[in-house]
Amino acid sequence: MEVDPIPSAAKGKGKATENPYDDDNLPWVEKYRPVTLDDVVSHKDITTTIDKFIEKNRLPHLLFYGPPGTGKTSTILAVARRIYGPEFRKQVLELNASDDRGIDVVREQIKQFAETRTLFAKGFKLVILDEADMMTQAAQAALRRVIEQYTRNVRFCIICNYVGKIAPAIQSRCTRFRFSPLPLAEVERRVDMVIDAEGVSINPEGKAALLRLARGDMRRVLNVLQACHAAYDTTTDTEVYACTGAPHPADVETIVNAMLGDEFTTAYEMINKMKIERGLALQDLIAGAFDYIDTIELKPHARVYLLDYLATTEHRLSTGGSEKIQMTALLGAFKNAVELSTR
Repeated sequence: MEVDPIPSAAKGKGKATENPYDDDNLPWVEKYRPVTLDDVVSHKDITTTIDKFIEKNRLPHLLFYGPPGTGKTSTILAVARRIYGPEFRKQVLELNASDDRGIDVVREQIKQFAETRTLFAKGFKLVILDEADMMTQAAQAALRRVIEQYTRNVRFCIICNYVGKIAPAIQSRCTRFRFSPLPLAEVERRVDMVIDAEGVSINPEGKAALLRLARGDMRRVLNVLQACHAAYDTTTDTEVYACTGAPHPADVETIVNAMLGDEFTTAYEMINKMKIERGLALQDLIAGAFDYIDTIELKPHARVYLLDYLATTEHRLSTGGSEKIQMTALLGAFKNAVELSTR
């Protein structure tokens, strides 16, 4: 589920007194899930628009799409709480479509829920379909008919990461909102609140590493922060990278510089040794190398060649290619890029 940060009730304390999820044993992604639309990080244009829909009692069917951890599920739960109050779950059917994605679920669970009129003053109930891009085409076709048939009783909120996997017929029946990755400044502001609330001991380098790995995903930030807080007395950048299994930028820098500057056999042996000692995967090294290549000076045609080869290697690995062979091929590509730069 999507997570955005701290409800206003939680500021300055370890607990949020108004948060129904408030529990010291809960993961922080749930403990600090937004309670109201105002608590949702960023996306003010989206929350303002939905707020006006609710005020005018004209909420349409909704389609939320965008990367993980950007607040999609949190937003619709805040909408449900705004419409129905604290007991909103009685008026909401929430399904995770990655588990319940067959046509039977649409025909039975959703249709049965939609058929019963609500006695609630607002006049409609809410169906939340999370991870709907995992639904089969047959289920989506059945869902299209249910959306049409029961609009008087029910509003649907369809949530997905990849909008291209949602049938065009369903997309046309919904008002679409794209949730972009969260701005770094917004993520940092909320992380600072959690750090204060939970008494986390973290140094500036550790926080910078945490934000670098987040890439706009609030759920990832809070999960890594909580894991580091549980495992270490003080969180530094080393602990953050160790906790996530991501290669440390210093290791990536050493490996890329060896690929560019050292003789082939020397570089290959050094990289293999580092991979074994640090437990590094080539997939992670490719991601790290991609970021590091942006910071070094290369001629444009050599940079283009290298980036293209990184993408090719990643694709080969994803289709089951040998890591050892791809490692040597990538090393050869770096040597070719050096030659291109010297021409």
